[in-house]
Amino acid sequence: MINKAGRVIPDTITGITKVKPYAGPFAYVPEGRLVGPKIRASRPRTEKLLKSIDQAIDATGLKDGMTISFHHHFRNGDYVLNLVVEAIARKGIRGLTLAPSSLNDVNDQIIPFIEQGVIRAIETSGGRGKLGKLMTSGKLDKPVIIRSHGGRARAIECGDLHIDVAFLGAPCCDTHGNINGIEGKSACGSMGYAMVDAAYADKVVALTDNLVAQPLHRISIPQTHVDFIVELESIGDPKGIASGALRISRDPRELLIAEYATGVIEYSGYFKDGYSLQLGSGGASLAAAKFIKEKMLAHKITASFGVGGVTAPFIDMLDQGLIQTIFDTQDFDIPSIESIKNNPRHQEMSASFYANPHNGGAIVNNLDVVILSATEVDVDFNVNVITDSNGTIMGASGGHCDTAAGANLAIVVAPLMRGRLPMVLDRVNTIVTPGETVDVIVTERGVAVNPLRKDLIANLQQSGLPLMSIQDLKKIAYDLAGTPEPIELSDEVVGVVEYRDGTIIDVIRRPL
Repeated sequence: MINKAGRVIPDTITGITKVKPYAGPFAYVPEGRLVGPKIRASRPRTEKLLKSIDQAIDATGLKDGMTISFHHHFRNGDYVLNLVVEAIARKGIRGLTLAPSSLNDVNDQIIPFIEQGVIRAIETSGGRGKLGKLMTSGKLDKPVIIRSHGGRARAIECGDLHIDVAFLGAPCCDTHGNINGIEGKSACGSMGYAMVDAAYADKVVALTDNLVAQPLHRISIPQTHVDFIVELESIGDPKGIASGALRISRDPRELLIAEYATGVIEYSGYFKDGYSLQLGSGGASLAAAKFIKEKMLAHKITASFGVGGVTAPFIDMLDQGLIQTIFDTQDFDIPSIESIKNNPRHQEMSASFYANPHNGGAIVNNLDVVILSATEVDVDFNVNVITDSNGTIMGASGGHCDTAAGANLAIVVAPLMRGRLPMVLDRVNTIVTPGETVDVIVTERGVAVNPLRKDLIANLQQSGLPLMSIQDLKKIAYDLAGTPEPIELSDEVVGVVEYRDGTIIDVIRRPL
């Protein structure tokens, strides 16, 4: 069948009970009720503290074929996922589904256990490095399922993704099982992506290197969700969890892209007192934060709220009163972690609060402006952030399609070329975010506005920006690099890209 994004979706896909093709950003409205978490019952003074990961695995009743989950707030500093999978392998448990909120290069260490059959299926937001290549190789029992952050929260809450055991890295945990991410040597800040796992998994194990006796006075995940606690010497490498303040790019190309993106915001009609915004952590997005701050000061404009993934430039704007409050799912640097710890206007939120399309109203629905990056875009404004030019998984869906659907103005920033490869194409390899939700493409060579947004086209006429059609941008790229050769793909589906509502927007086929 051909879905609304123009992609051919097989009628049947291994591991997918019912194939629902993408029909539009708001076309699918579910019926029914959310699933409920498993009932827990504990007696007074029940001891949750166990001596080892092995003992915790036994206590949860983990068996062949079950689903385990992890959060990715520790990024490339994470020790938890690798340690747990290794312990599971020693016990001879096989055929598990791995369902972390995302995967990073550090998780390449679990590849031998995938090859041994300990893990036979993966559901996540994305993958990189050697693990991304394995996910694209067809060696798993069924295609990898790629979900956005909002889509993953939706899937857990409605029962599409049932988690048997969640293993959660806990920067700080008391003996009752209360968790926060702001204290301890492995502090990561917000625990937003772990909250839904904790609330819905059948069993929850907290793994901590900072066990405290007294009840925490700041709680991200409550003891009511936690079954067992394991104290470890270390759950992560602080250097990989959070950097110092992320530096503004000095790359002239990224600075020019950021300047153009800021100009789009300034003249869009949304840049006024009380507007709201989300910025990414990439080079151009960080640079845009600096330029936006300067424009806000010049125009005496204050933002009502910011959303993130949070970085130091956002914190600087919060501290100066340019942003009234921040809603935060994860923190990328030390200033952001310190801010959520100390500033009551810096609020922690779950992935569901952030971007789940099937609740009473995710915060992305209130966004005015979002700046997003891209691996590649096409002439229909579709965006790919999951596969590279060879069709291999090398990125993550993240909140990309969630924020593009929710925001009044979705700006995608990308260089026109990477190396000798054009980034504006006739057709992207994999659609993650549909073009009908993308408003502006910004490159260093020019700015293209989606023809659907006639209001934006009119507003930007006096901006002085190098406006051109998306076809013109593509022509410049092809003139510079030549027309790219199509990727040779097999018919084998190795990945399923879900749109945030659970419909299928694209599939990833194994490269030849």
